[in-house]
Amino acid sequence: MDKLRMNIAVIEPSDIIFEGLSNLLMKSERHYYLFRMKDLDELQMQSDRKEISVIILNPVVLQNNMPHFQKMKRSMEGVFWLSLVYSYFDNKLLSRFDETLFITDPAEIIARKMQKLLSKPPDIDKCGKPGQLTEREKKVLVQMVNGLSNKEIADNLNISIHTVISHRKNIVEKTGIKSLPGLTIYAISKKIVPLDTNPV
Repeated sequence: MDKLRMNIAVIEPSDIIFEGLSNLLMKSERHYYLFRMKDLDELQMQSDRKEISVIILNPVVLQNNMPHFQKMKRSMEGVFWLSLVYSYFDNKLLSRFDETLFITDPAEIIARKMQKLLSKPPDIDKCGKPGQLTEREKKVLVQMVNGLSNKEIADNLNISIHTVISHRKNIVEKTGIKSLPGLTIYAISKKIVPLDTNPV
C-alpha cells in the first residue's frame, strides 16, 4: 500500500467547513482520501470496509454520545482522533483527542499538525518494541496461519474487523513479509505456532 496514502473520516455538519478542510488537505504532498460521515454510527459501519487512519470530528457530535465515542476509540486501535474546533469546548473533552485543529489555524499549521501526528512512532506501551509483534498481533497471526478470514478472527478475538485489518497491516510492516506461507514460516521460526503447522 502507498505509504503516503491516508484515509481520513470526517464528521462535520457544516458543508463550508468540510469543503474548506478538504481543499486544504488536498494541497498536501500526502495523498489524503476524505470520507465524509454524518455521525459515529456511520463511522462504525464504514470502518470495517475502509482502512481509516485518521478521524477528524467536530466535538459537537459527541453531545450525549460520550460512552459510544469512548468505546469506538478503544475498538479502533492505531487510529488518530482529531477534534475540529470552532467554538468553545472544555479542555477535558479536547484532551481525549490526539490533536486539535482550530478553524483559525493557518493552512501551514494544520499541515504541520497532520504531518507531526502521522509521523509519530508507534506507542511502545500499545505496540511493543518497534519490529516486535505485540501479544494481540501474535494471536491474529496464529489465526491467519490457521486460514481464518478477517471476520472469523474478529469473532474469535472479540474485536472489530477494522482492528483485525490494522493488526494484519502491522504484522506485514513489522515482519516485511506479505505472503501467508512466508508468515507461517516466520511464526514457526519465532515459536508463535508449533512446527507441525501447515501453510494454507
